[in-house]
Amino acid sequence: MGTCSSCEAAVATAPAPLKASGCGTAKLVLPDGDLEEFASPVKASYLLRRDPSCFICHSDDMEFDGFVSAVGAEEELQPGHLYFALPLSSLRHRLRPAELAALAAKATAALRRKGYAGFVADDREPAWGSGRDVGAV
Repeated sequence: MGTCSSCEAAVATAPAPLKASGCGTAKLVLPDGDLEEFASPVKASYLLRRDPSCFICHSDDMEFDGFVSAVGAEEELQPGHLYFALPLSSLRHRLRPAELAALAAKATAALRRKGYAGFVADDREPAWGSGRDVGAV
């Protein structure tokens, strides 16, 4: 997601979505494409109680043709990480490339709406397709 050199800590007694974007937040992309951010620790079980028709998965655990798995109910969403709330029908479902691309597009749109344009790729032509020399890999 990127790094922050400084940010103000939000103090909350219960996990609550932030109104404004902040650094060091756990980010959750909802089924409707909205993005919620949590500055204080929040367990997956808290989110599951709000919407029992969904499960929470970590974006790092999603891969082409891999099975979608849920984070543990008692697992805390980690600051700086991106999660998805997906319908239960997607649990243990093999993720096709088109589905993964659709989720990536949904996350990109949600992040841009919240002002995280610097964290997502822009619409410019990638260097590897431009004919420019980008150096050894």
